[in-house]
Amino acid sequence: MPNTLLIVDDSESIRELISSNLIDAGYHVIKARDGQDGLDKLSTEVKLVVTDLNMPIMDGITMVKNIRKNPSYKHIPIIMLTTESQLEKKNAAREAGATAWMVKPFEEDKLLGVVKKFVR
Repeated sequence: MPNTLLIVDDSESIRELISSNLIDAGYHVIKARDGQDGLDKLSTEVKLVVTDLNMPIMDGITMVKNIRKNPSYKHIPIIMLTTESQLEKKNAAREAGATAWMVKPFEEDKLLGVVKKFVR
């Protein structure tokens, strides 16, 4: 069974772009539209989370904090993929428990390379 990844973004076009790239690379993808939807769809089969920062209902940092509260997900890699590039937001994400930070627009090969670093 291929590794399962969770993609969380309020933009359907971004979710589809990321998903198709990762599916083509052999991963199984679960898609969520916001942080709460992401938490609802998170399971122990998920090996990595890619999330946006700014989303309705629950933002990415709040979702990361909630993920890290659960001991089952203490070590799951979480990549923040966002249009934001401010140092204070990066630091807040890191403090919440994010593993990596990438800025949109992104190169699909670079995202895939980061995913491959964390999921083998």
